[in-house]
Amino acid sequence: MGIKKIIPELKGHLPFTALGAVSGILIVLVFRKLPENIAFEIFYILHPLHVYLSALVTAAIFKLHKCEHFGKKCVSGRCNFLSLLVIGYAGSIGIATLSDCIIPYIGEMILNLPNRHIHLGFIEKWWLVNPLAFLGVLTAYLWPKTKFPHAGHVLLSTWASTFHIILAMTVQLSLYSYILIFTFLLIAVWVPCCLSDIIFPMLFVQDKN
Repeated sequence: MGIKKIIPELKGHLPFTALGAVSGILIVLVFRKLPENIAFEIFYILHPLHVYLSALVTAAIFKLHKCEHFGKKCVSGRCNFLSLLVIGYAGSIGIATLSDCIIPYIGEMILNLPNRHIHLGFIEKWWLVNPLAFLGVLTAYLWPKTKFPHAGHVLLSTWASTFHIILAMTVQLSLYSYILIFTFLLIAVWVPCCLSDIIFPMLFVQDKN
C-alpha cells in the first residue's frame, strides 16, 4: 500500500478520531476522581473489546481484499484461516497495545503523573485479551464486515487510552495538561487504528496492477 493511499486514509479518519478524543477529554473531566480499582476494571473492559474489534476489522480487511484480488470467494490456500489468524492477532494485539497502553504511558510520563504504570493487557490479563483477539479473527472469517466495527474500534481505543491515563491521575490537572492529553489521545488512536485496520492488513495483499 503506497504512501499516496495511506495519506488520504489518515486524512479521512482525522475528524472522527478528533471527535473521539474530545469524548476522551469529557470522560477525564467526569471521571478524574474515580477510584483506581474501578478505573482499572473499566480499562480491562474497554481494552479487550478494542482488541476484539481490532482483530475483526484487521482480519476482515485482509480477507475481503484478498478475495477481491483473486476475483472470487475465498477458498483454502488463499484466504485461509491461518493467514487470518496471524495477521488479525499481530495487528490487533501489537497495535492495540501501542494505542491503549504505550502511547498513553508516554503521555503520563511527560505529564509526570504520580501513579503512572504501563498496563500491557496481553501479558497482565493474557487469559482475557488474547482469546478475544482470536475470537475477533474467527468472527471476521465467518462475517467479514468492517464499517461499524471500525467506528466502534476507534471509540473503544479512545476510551481505553483515556482510562489508562485516569489510572495514573491523583492530582488536579491544568489546562495545558488537558491539551496534552487531547493530543496524545488523538495520536494514540488516529495513527495506530488506521495502521491496524487498514494499512497493516493491506501490506499482505498484492496490488492488481
